[in-house]
Parts: sequence; C-alpha cells; structure tokens
Amino acid sequence: MVARWRPMTDTDLDAVMRIADVVHPDYPEDRAVFAERLALFPDGCRLAERDGVAVGYGVMHPGRLGVPPTLDAPLGALPVGADCLYLHDIALLPATRGLGLGASVLDYAHGLAARCGFAALALTSTPGARSYWHRTGFRPYEGGGAALAAKLASYGVGMAYMIAPVHPVPVGA
Repeated sequence: MVARWRPMTDTDLDAVMRIADVVHPDYPEDRAVFAERLALFPDGCRLAERDGVAVGYGVMHPGRLGVPPTLDAPLGALPVGADCLYLHDIALLPATRGLGLGASVLDYAHGLAARCGFAALALTSTPGARSYWHRTGFRPYEGGGAALAAKLASYGVGMAYMIAPVHPVPVGA
C-alpha cells in the first residue's frame, strides 16, 4: 500500500515509457533520451512504486541556468560548468495524487542538488503544471533571451523555464 521512491535501473525503462505515454502524451521523448540520462547521471533517476508497480519517475541531472536541453534530444555529456540541478521530468500517474510522491521527490532533488554543490533547481514547465511548480517555490527565470526562447519552442506553446533556490533538507528525508 505504501508508495516509495527507489533508484531507477535499465530494466525500468519500459515502465518509464508507459508512464510518460500517460502523463506526457503531448511531449513525447524517445526511450534513448531516458536511457542516456540514466547512464550519465544515475543519482538523478528515480522510480516510484506502489505495491511493486511503477507509478512515477523522476529524471534530473546537472545543468546550466538558462540553458535547458532541447525536448527529445540527447545531451551527449553532462554540461561543463554546471550550476544547477535540472529537473528533466517528474511524472506521476493520476492515481498517485495525494500520496506525497511529488513532495518527496522534490525533497530528494533539493538534497541531491545540495550534495552536488548547486544553489538552484531548474525546470521547463508545461502550462498545466506551472501553478504546482509556483506553489513549490519555483519562479520564472529572468533572462536567457532568444536562445532560451528557441529551446522552449522545441517543447511547444506556453512553456516556462523556472528556477528555485535549493533549500536544506532535514536529515533522513
């Protein structure tokens, strides 16, 4: 009955793709994108399970403020001069609402960012998720100009690049 997060493995990628198809049908990404993120930064890849069934995932990696990756494109390598933890995707099936999985993976992200020495989290928000991210402390990034606008255009209309300061996470969280 308890839902929990655990490290993602290569064998979880089919479940990740099934969840992505449900949660993000308008923002499809190839399996290779998730496999690459897992290979490049396994500490940033998490899978949520409830009763042994995958119900969500979180994929995050070092990034550079104002320079989000293009949707459905490989990174090639982690960026030189990384200064933030980029939340590539956090996807939870609708049935998980109210279980606290969003808050707990966000706490994990804050802790991971702090351990990596980053002072900020960054993400690209879909229009429908923007209010959630705002409630959790994210604000629109000021700056980036035409280069940021071009990256956001790869995701579609109404996307927002947002950042939040890393907050300390209590021991044991």
